[in-house]
Amino acid sequence: MVSLFSVEWTLVSVGDYPLSAIEFVGTLLYFASVWLIARKRMLTWPIGIVSVILFALIFYQIRLYAVAFEQVYYLGASVYGWIAWHRARAPRESADITATALGPAPDEVPSGFSRRRAITGGATLTVVATAVLAFVVARFHVWMPAAFPEPAALPVVDALTTVMSFVAMYLMARRRTECWVYWIAVNIVSIWLYWVSGVRFIALQYVVLLGMAAYGMANWLRTERDGASVDPPAGVADAGPMAAATESTP
Repeated sequence: MVSLFSVEWTLVSVGDYPLSAIEFVGTLLYFASVWLIARKRMLTWPIGIVSVILFALIFYQIRLYAVAFEQVYYLGASVYGWIAWHRARAPRESADITATALGPAPDEVPSGFSRRRAITGGATLTVVATAVLAFVVARFHVWMPAAFPEPAALPVVDALTTVMSFVAMYLMARRRTECWVYWIAVNIVSIWLYWVSGVRFIALQYVVLLGMAAYGMANWLRTERDGASVDPPAGVADAGPMAAATESTP
């Protein structure tokens, strides 16, 4: 009997593409988490965690081990983000205590752009890390020919989207509005990358994600204009995860 969590368990066929139940549910949950993060809802984190676990199982089964390993980072970042957002929850004295995480929410958290130095540092880190990762990935087939018999396809672009996703996830957990600039760039590049790589169903998913990222940035900017922005204490925006985890509630 095929497991419900197996990629072999086909839920429906879309043309010639067998869509598994785990891929369908994982994709729906991922879209839901992106929509919720755009709305600044705390529920984004538990839903995102379930989605990450499902995608880790998918990538492991189809032997995309590097991408599966990325999900470990996303899982840790999601747990960290959930804790950080909870600690930084904006007070809503007049909020209806019966409001849900989908409606006008008392759990909306403050956000804002990082200081210029932090933004510049993040961009520099992205460029350097992309160069290093691209160099390593491009030589996998030389260093480990048994595991990687063929050279990597488009290693620079692959490395760029990976590094930018890592940076964007960290910035999102830190409630930094420039995270959406990274996500928009990642989605644009990913649409092209997956299209030319022949996985056009995934490329179309990134078209949807691009629209959601644009909406997310617009919504965060709107709430900041309405007074929900936050300017972190000196040094916090430039601090690492350990400092962020111990940050007091604004």
